[in-house]
Amino acid sequence: MSLTLTQRLSLVFAVLLLVCCATSAWMQVRSSQMHELEVVQGLSRNLAQHIAHDTVLMDANGLMPDAVRDLFSKLMQVNPSVEVYLLDTEGRIAGSAAPEGRIRREQVDLAPIQRLLKGDALPILGDDPRSADGRKVFSAAPLQVNGKPAGYLYVVLLSEEYDRLAERGATSAALNTALLSIGLTALLCLIAGLTAFALITRPLRRLTETVSQFDIDGVPVPPPASAPIEKAASHDEIAVLDATFRQMQSRLSEQWRSLTRQDQERRELVANISHDLRTPLASLHGYLETLSLKDATLSPADRRRYLGIALDQSRKVGGLAQSLLELVRLEHGFVQPVLERFSLTDLVQDIFQKFELTAEARQVELKASFAANVSAACADLGLIERVLTNLFDNALRHTPQGGEIELSLRPLGPFVEVTVSDTGSGIAPELREGLFLRPFNIGGARRDGGLGLRIVHRILQLHGREIQLIDIHGRGASFRFSLAVDEQTASAMAVRSINLNTPGQA
Repeated sequence: MSLTLTQRLSLVFAVLLLVCCATSAWMQVRSSQMHELEVVQGLSRNLAQHIAHDTVLMDANGLMPDAVRDLFSKLMQVNPSVEVYLLDTEGRIAGSAAPEGRIRREQVDLAPIQRLLKGDALPILGDDPRSADGRKVFSAAPLQVNGKPAGYLYVVLLSEEYDRLAERGATSAALNTALLSIGLTALLCLIAGLTAFALITRPLRRLTETVSQFDIDGVPVPPPASAPIEKAASHDEIAVLDATFRQMQSRLSEQWRSLTRQDQERRELVANISHDLRTPLASLHGYLETLSLKDATLSPADRRRYLGIALDQSRKVGGLAQSLLELVRLEHGFVQPVLERFSLTDLVQDIFQKFELTAEARQVELKASFAANVSAACADLGLIERVLTNLFDNALRHTPQGGEIELSLRPLGPFVEVTVSDTGSGIAPELREGLFLRPFNIGGARRDGGLGLRIVHRILQLHGREIQLIDIHGRGASFRFSLAVDEQTASAMAVRSINLNTPGQA
């Protein structure tokens, strides 16, 4: 039979309560009996002494049977609850008024008699002559003849008649009342105990229900509306356990969703990279195959054109492979920023020189806008150069002829704000979600296999900064980020980024 924890606790409590009540009832009955024996023996303690003092039961010739029988009969008629016996100096029964065959002992132990005569604490139980092993309260007095010990007068204070009356009264109203009171007390204690167990185990039942409903793929199960949420600082161990489990549940669910999302993004990335590699590789293979099969019939101009196209496709494949390798190194923590102070204006000039010829060929104007008080930045020079290179490369490929690309720098407290914007087609609102985390298309054309902006996002994450896509009136795609201007701020942001973005963490 399967029982819940509350049921098992209640069952054990009920059994213990029953045992305690039975023990209490037995002790109460036993205490009452001992008290009654003490009272009876205390009241009649000197009874035997008075009888021995006032009555001559023995003379120089020994026992006086007629006197003994006559005295014992009168006493037992006056007080049926007593039985009187005459003992010799060895404790043997020398005379009594008991009917024939009722005496079960021939000798009475004298040790209890000596204790009574010395005045020991009551009750003191002595041998019952009418029982083989029974013991009862008694009164006793020594007998002397001519100044010499002749025996003892032994009076049993609770006779056989008393025992029969006591047995018939075992189901008396007093006893029934006592048993009923004990039963009611046990019932009230049981109800109180079961209520207490239910209250104590209620948080544990809620925790059990929460654990059983835990779904790592879903949202953490909220606590019942009718149950208050215990604070984690509570001294209640179950409440602390419940709060700790909910924190763990929330963290596990968040990490699981993050891992699921990252796995999905990686799948999409692999699929898109495969798609982007397929086109240049197919083109490269086609032109190389053409050169191999028609080498003898191709003119030098065609041969050079085919080789040029093959080299261009090869460079695209190499660029994608290099970007993918760089992204893997960034996302798995193989690259850490080396902070140094450098002039952003000088870096921007180097970037302009790098793209100057390409911009002229595409008839795109490069513009720079610097505030007068722009400070030097503190970051990894090589990584920030990679950020600006990727942003400019994307902007150039998506800015039409006659357009322009503008880079502006302006101070923003302890940071320098960098904005790169173009006059291209921009990015539609439906494509902006996850822009820096997954590949995307603009007009059927992919921006650097979706890797460029992802690399930019990861590099800035390593510096503790974020890149944003913003809307500027009259411009296409506009990207903005900031860099720290002092080493202390830059170091703090980088350390914080490492703690929050350790690979494998949510």
